[in-house]
Amino acid sequence: MHCDMTRFPLPSLSLLLFLGLLTGCSAQTDRPVQTDTASASDTLAVTKSEAEWKEELPHMACFVLREKGTERAFTGEFWDHHEKGVYRCAGCGQALFDSDHKFESGTGWPSFFQPAEGSAVLEEEDDSWGMRRVEVLCSACGGHLGHVFEDGPRPTGLRYCINSAALAFDADSTSVQGVKYN
Repeated sequence: MHCDMTRFPLPSLSLLLFLGLLTGCSAQTDRPVQTDTASASDTLAVTKSEAEWKEELPHMACFVLREKGTERAFTGEFWDHHEKGVYRCAGCGQALFDSDHKFESGTGWPSFFQPAEGSAVLEEEDDSWGMRRVEVLCSACGGHLGHVFEDGPRPTGLRYCINSAALAFDADSTSVQGVKYN
């Protein structure tokens, strides 16, 4: 039997790349995550109206932090950034990640294997876009930072995939400490 391939057109390269990106960012997790969003928002130290956020933040930072947007891969300021210092929330200035915990993931977004010491970030289940992911939020202002996946390097095995637009960088020599691992 002869198969006529013209009846089944091949998908375009852009469609294949898009599907690959979604698949690459859809790692499922069995890690426990916070699911009670009411208690998280009740404890935020920084609370502003959406109008105040829009007035204070640059467009892309507002889109990412307040509307849970995502910048395109390989376009953000910090995806290939190698200075020593502290990455802070672009919305409120809270220390989130130390440059010593950053690694090259090849994804086009800044990637860290652990957040700053204490409770710098919150994690919540995210079932948007037909994927099961874990969203990462700033614990001080509730801004969307990105997602965490279980395909990172040792010692944690985690990859905090963070939007550059959600970050500000402080090249100060003071660094924040993460959780201690043996």
